[in-house]
Amino acid sequence: MGLFDIFSKNKEEKLKEGLSKTRETFLGKIGKAIIGKSSVDADVLDNLEEALVTSDVGVETTLRIIERIESRVAKDKYVGADELNRILKEEISSLLLENKSAGINQFANSDMPKPYVIMVVGVNGVGKTTTIAKLANKFTQAGKKVVLGAADTFRAAAVGQLKIWAERANVPIVELGMGADPASVAYDTVEYANKNNIDVVIVDTAGRLHNKTNLMNELSKIKRVMNKIIPEAPHEILLVLDGSTGQNAFEQAKQFTSATEVNALAITKLDGTAKGGVVIGISDQFKIPVKYIGVGEGIDDLQLFDREAFVETLFERL
Repeated sequence: MGLFDIFSKNKEEKLKEGLSKTRETFLGKIGKAIIGKSSVDADVLDNLEEALVTSDVGVETTLRIIERIESRVAKDKYVGADELNRILKEEISSLLLENKSAGINQFANSDMPKPYVIMVVGVNGVGKTTTIAKLANKFTQAGKKVVLGAADTFRAAAVGQLKIWAERANVPIVELGMGADPASVAYDTVEYANKNNIDVVIVDTAGRLHNKTNLMNELSKIKRVMNKIIPEAPHEILLVLDGSTGQNAFEQAKQFTSATEVNALAITKLDGTAKGGVVIGISDQFKIPVKYIGVGEGIDDLQLFDREAFVETLFERL
């Protein structure tokens, strides 16, 4: 039994609870799309398209799913509504798999570079600071030494909040205070990690989007200074998105992916929203794997994204 296996039942229950609003809305809309139908016709597909779009899956991803379903239905002389449920589940799961949104337990991964550097980006208010704290907690539980870098120096609250979370997670933090050069904080954090045999470095960054050019320059500078110590750093640029904002999360993803090389996603606050369909659409549209999802406010409520469990939970009542 692995380190996290003993929590698997609780994890599954938490996922079901966290996705309950999304599941009820999603299944309700799909149910209305196929109610009274004995076969899949143009009306069913039109209704299904509307159900997916209004579930925040996104227009482009919805059209891709509908096209795949049409192709599969065309191969068979008869496909009933019940069969459509299975096909829809398979196509959504397939899209997530194509974008490598699969459950890889990196917390227990012994093959990661050391130190493994994560640069966290995202606008203010999406749960960036708490996501960092939850990540630190997960890595610590897995026996890894973690240090946090408070490089969001444009808000005093950001530094203060991260210090509080660092204390709760019992991990060290490198901070130079409000107004300090963010790149200097990142440099000092990576340097600290090298000198103190740290396994994982998590660097917070500012969440401003009002001037994309400044944002791009700032993030590029942070990356460059870390490169001076570790050429491959950062190994992971994690974009944190608030799932409850629905289509606004798509726009944030667009802005940040154009500003820096995001290679992982964390989608938070899924427990308080019916807009969990954004997980599917954002992963597909931006071709970036979803690595973590937030299904609660507790420090243990950040989960590694498990594609199969997510889809099964989404369709559980069908």
